[in-house]
Amino acid sequence: MTERLRDKTALVTGSTSNIGQAIAEALASEGAHVVVSGRNRERGERVVEGIRTSGGRADFLVADLDGSAEASRDLAERARHTLGGRIDILVNNAGIYPAPGTADTDEKTFDQVYGVNVKAPFFLTAAVAPIMAEAGGGAVVNLGSWIARLGVPLGALYSSTKGAMETLTRAWAAEFGPLGVRVNAVSPGVILPPSPEGAEPHPGEVMMKGTPAGRVGTPDAIAHAVVWLAGDEAAFVHGTVVDVDGGRTGVAVVAA
Repeated sequence: MTERLRDKTALVTGSTSNIGQAIAEALASEGAHVVVSGRNRERGERVVEGIRTSGGRADFLVADLDGSAEASRDLAERARHTLGGRIDILVNNAGIYPAPGTADTDEKTFDQVYGVNVKAPFFLTAAVAPIMAEAGGGAVVNLGSWIARLGVPLGALYSSTKGAMETLTRAWAAEFGPLGVRVNAVSPGVILPPSPEGAEPHPGEVMMKGTPAGRVGTPDAIAHAVVWLAGDEAAFVHGTVVDVDGGRTGVAVVAA
């Protein structure tokens, strides 16, 4: 622990498992007081317990960010109270990924995916960024995705929401940057939790063949990038989407 984020406060959405959990744990390990949020109380409290056992500070707030402005504003207010009156870091991580084909996507699914993946972080940022500005500044980190720029079959709905988040990253940097609030994004590639020894290869591993990394990434790779963007080391970084994808989108893939 280097305590790069000592005395900072952070809200991480969708942080009861996988990438969000890794981000919450990494922020806490650097000294931040973290609010873990999500729909599953049992998983959330388990994440908090792990952080506290490791010497970090964390609290859990149950939240169903369905896309309504009310749900986002409610979480912002509860997190602000829990964190002692301010939120220094916001990580918009929560998202869902149903993957029907375009012709098979009904309106309910469309609205649900856009509600969770775009509307919820939109209204949460709208509530939190002014709080940050009033306190003298802060950092917002959004989660994009490599398939926002590299199309895959059955990914139209989800990838369009991540394209929206990457566009919002630039727009919010222009809007809130002059107020002292930096806004950036991390674009994960194929990210999987570490596989148990002897497990069968995951289908996602095929997507990484021929890339510079030659393998899938793990959640901690995304967490490290978020910690950097949230901290003072990235003070001159605004409106940037950092690709953490093993070279999948930026480098020609060699058949292997």
